[in-house]
Order: sequence, then C-alpha cells, then structure tokens
Amino acid sequence: MSQYLLDILPIAARGYCCSQILAQLALGAQGRENPDLVRALGGLCHGMGQCGMTCGVLTGGACVLNLYLGKGADCEAASERADLAVSEFVDWFTQRTECFGGTACADILGECADGKPDMSRCAEIIGDAWGQILAILVGQGVDPTQARECD
Repeated sequence: MSQYLLDILPIAARGYCCSQILAQLALGAQGRENPDLVRALGGLCHGMGQCGMTCGVLTGGACVLNLYLGKGADCEAASERADLAVSEFVDWFTQRTECFGGTACADILGECADGKPDMSRCAEIIGDAWGQILAILVGQGVDPTQARECD
C-alpha cells in the first residue's frame, strides 16, 4: 500500500482525477492553491479527455515535475535537468505499468464496466507516482515544499 494513500483518497473523494490529484499534492506541499492549474490538468483525466489514451498519472506527473523545474515566466529559466527528470519519470512509469500491458488508461484499467477509473488500482499508482516525483525532485536538489521564484 502506498504511504501517500491517506493524502490521495480525500482529494479523490472531492471529485478530482489522477492528474489533478498530483497537482493538488504538489501545490499542497508548497502551501499554495492554484485552481487554474488544477482545472487545466483536468484535460489529462482518464487518458486525456476520457478517451483511455496515455494515463493521466504519467502526463500529470510530467506536468508536476515541470511545475518545479520548467520555465513559467519571462524572468526564469527551465532547469537544465528538467527533461532528464521527466525522462526518468517516464521510464519509471513505463516499468511500473508493465504488468498492465502499457501506459494507457485502457491498459491499466482493463475492461471496466463503466469506463471509469478503479480507485483501488489508480490510487496505488498515483501514490507510487507521487513518491517517485518526490524522489526525483530531491535527487535534483529541489525542495518540494518550495515554490519556484524568478531567478
């Protein structure tokens, strides 16, 4: 069981999807709120627009890493290690979901009666992904509790 499950389930119970949950965890770690960002990441839900394609945990995780490492204002530069961090996350996620047959929501969820996420499966993957994101950030020397400021 993921050590982050107790953080994830209340967010999921409020109606947020996988990519939005990762954003909420990152923003919460920083002591911030950003409804615009959370709303935008809703486009990645359930395999992008609920079509079952690439899992929102993968795409949302890449977005969260760039929240910490990417360029977001004219006065800042992306970390030179941003692409490497995302690549490391993609490699990890590909291995993590290999047992399901791929990185698409449809692969991970299999044959669902209603096409909706199975929170028992998804919450575990979200928790594992959040742990991996934190490990990548710490490995890059980034404090996940600190928001980016202009250089």
